[in-house]
Amino acid sequence: MTKSENIVWHDSKVVKEERQKQKGQKSAVVWFTGLSGAGKSTISVEVENELYRQGLHTFRLDGDNVRHGLNNNLGFSAEDRAENIRRVGEVAKLMSDAGLLTLTAFISPYREDRDKVREIMDDDEFIEVYVACDLEVCESRDPKGLYQKARAGEIKGFTGIDDPYEEPKNPELVVHSDQNSLEECVQQVVDYLRQNGYFEA
Repeated sequence: MTKSENIVWHDSKVVKEERQKQKGQKSAVVWFTGLSGAGKSTISVEVENELYRQGLHTFRLDGDNVRHGLNNNLGFSAEDRAENIRRVGEVAKLMSDAGLLTLTAFISPYREDRDKVREIMDDDEFIEVYVACDLEVCESRDPKGLYQKARAGEIKGFTGIDDPYEEPKNPELVVHSDQNSLEECVQQVVDYLRQNGYFEA
């Protein structure tokens, strides 16, 4: 519920469809979700690079990056996680309205929070990509040393250890980062976007 009063939506003359036509692409939010260490950020960086190389208009929102600015007042409680994802969803929607292919990389552990983002998007503009990776593999990677701290009790409420991760029930795409190479995972995502008409080769 908004706390603001006496506010009225002000439409633009330039609409999303015109922005898409100008850019030669269909806008969407590609939402990478999965455990810490699954490869969400790594894959999203390379997908964006490949799409940019092909002349597409993109932007990438990453969990840690957003918490440096927009969401620097949020922690990791269930309530703060929900607000984190809500804000990111609203920003991603604005970027989609601007005609961009927007990539997001967030653990986003709760199914309800991800579904709420899907609900504010137009049809076919929310592409949930589940980066599936065995917990043991994620722990073995542990790029930030967070699993080690969580196991030692230094971090409480860590997803996958003492806080749940709710896998997507019907994601648009599943990439297995513990079974496939980075290049193969990236190609899966790019192929999905091309085959479903978000851009032409």
